[in-house]
Amino acid sequence: MKHRSEVYRFGVSLEKTLIEAFDHHIEAQRYKSRSEAIRDLIREDLVRKQWTEGGTVAGAIVMTYDHHKRELVNVLLDIQHDFQETIISTQHVHLDHHHCLEIIAVKGSSKDVENLATTLKVQVGVKHLSLSISSSTE
Repeated sequence: MKHRSEVYRFGVSLEKTLIEAFDHHIEAQRYKSRSEAIRDLIREDLVRKQWTEGGTVAGAIVMTYDHHKRELVNVLLDIQHDFQETIISTQHVHLDHHHCLEIIAVKGSSKDVENLATTLKVQVGVKHLSLSISSSTE
């Protein structure tokens, strides 16, 4: 019985200036081949589609905050409890005497993930928050 390959090859026609710019980009990003770079671009676009269409996504919220800000720690914990179905895990790091870093792994609807990130970000004492989204592989 022959094994069928899961890799499909196809040709792409591009203007010379576009392929040259792409080659410079993939060299700067240290890709080993155009194929790797194109695969990443396709995956990124599909994740963005999941996000915009309200699909299930996975990701991480990275947040720094001043833990001496009055009641902030309790407010952040209350918010996390309100989103317990979206939060997979958290990691807490003490950066210095006043500042903490929290990494929150999330999985759920893009709407719920964005709502959690926004709810955390607007709290007084939160210095910075970034949200990184990836595919949930569903």
